[in-house]
Amino acid sequence: MADYPNVLLHIAGEWRGAADGRTIDVLNPANEEVVGTVAHASKADLDAALAAAERGFATWRKVPAFERGKLMRKAADLLRSRADTIARYMTLEQGKPLPEAKMEVLAGADTIDWFAEETRRAYGQIIPARAPNVYQLAIKEPVGPVAAFTPWNFPINQVVRKLSAALSTGCSIIVKAPEETPASPAEMIRCFLDAGVPGDVISLVYGVPSEISGYLIPHPTIRKVTFTGSTPVGKLLAGLAGQHMKRVTMELGGHSPVMVFDDADVEAAAKIMATSKFRNAGQVCVSPTRFLVQEKVYDRFVATFVEQTKKVKVGNGLEEGVTMGPMANDRRVPVMETLVADARQKGAEIVTGGNRIGNKGYFFEPTVIAGATTDMRAMNEEPFGPVALMTPFKEFDDVVAEANRLPYGLASYAFTSSNRTAQALASSVEVGMMTINHLGLALPEVPFGGVRDSGYGTEGGSEATEAYLITKFVTQAGV
Repeated sequence: MADYPNVLLHIAGEWRGAADGRTIDVLNPANEEVVGTVAHASKADLDAALAAAERGFATWRKVPAFERGKLMRKAADLLRSRADTIARYMTLEQGKPLPEAKMEVLAGADTIDWFAEETRRAYGQIIPARAPNVYQLAIKEPVGPVAAFTPWNFPINQVVRKLSAALSTGCSIIVKAPEETPASPAEMIRCFLDAGVPGDVISLVYGVPSEISGYLIPHPTIRKVTFTGSTPVGKLLAGLAGQHMKRVTMELGGHSPVMVFDDADVEAAAKIMATSKFRNAGQVCVSPTRFLVQEKVYDRFVATFVEQTKKVKVGNGLEEGVTMGPMANDRRVPVMETLVADARQKGAEIVTGGNRIGNKGYFFEPTVIAGATTDMRAMNEEPFGPVALMTPFKEFDDVVAEANRLPYGLASYAFTSSNRTAQALASSVEVGMMTINHLGLALPEVPFGGVRDSGYGTEGGSEATEAYLITKFVTQAGV
């Protein structure tokens, strides 16, 4: 484990330890061993980052969009060239299998490329005037310094969307990356700096999340807040930002329904969804969770899904052939145990899994629960783990009612051979994203975001930069 770095803060073009010398241990979730440390920012460090963000914004906003895009594309190329090293860091700190980690790094480079192209597309408007000697312009300008808060489940993916959107529009940014998984996002940010992005433009800090958010969000330097994480925390941060009239993007929790109709290709649906369910040990905001299967094909779907589940190889993400690593931290395993016990006590069948694996590392069995009912905690609380909940439904209206029952509205999945059913679902399910008969979410060029308690705003597609831009109206009469 000696190749894991001790992670530093980045402030004002310098990689440095905390002003007061504090650090936080970083654990490998596969064996619970300390692999390194991360610097713990103090108030003095945050003040330095805020000052750098002001200077960085004054500089970066004046860099032509074409030049910003060139630097970003260079950063993407550097990220690809360093993918093997960064992926290893990610597996050591987060636990996911090495191929998944490398895929995340490479996908991050694709995201940077996408936003690099978008730098040149912050178009304004010329608005027809009512008088011949008047012109009217709507001009797009960067909103200002951004504070970004990201979680541990996708250490690169969650940072790169926010960072790329900010840089593409001319904003500076302070990234509060996750303390549990600090090295991989730090190395991704290093790619931007090595590509030539000025040091004041990007700051990177770590510490106690509530202390950092409580200090940065109200600060007058910060003009925009972007957060990915749980719904309860998101509501607190959105409320704090609202008190200070800060623009906000929130990508929060989910409880994704999977709607399988009796005219679907049941075997294909089960195989696709089993692969998706246990990716990153189910620690995915868009992870399929409530499997709502029409009665006629329910038993067949469950049987095929369980068959696929039993093929999942759980282990240290660095080992060959492992397809699911440990949970990312010690808090997750007890949550899984509690949810499974509650479901069992209320009459569900634990078809496979349901137990912690061993007593070293945060491993939990891929779990399938059949006969799940709405009084069970797992059917109401986002499990955020390798637990799949199976329940049958009768008619179209029944499945839509269940899909919309919870306040979440992030992602949903559906399988049917009927275009009429597919179109009816698309218009009936209250959700930010729906993918039908395949996995089609989270590409850089498509919207990514939720509704209701799953947040607001999008971090993908052509609309992703809008939250980082303001519209200024200018009108002038000839003299």
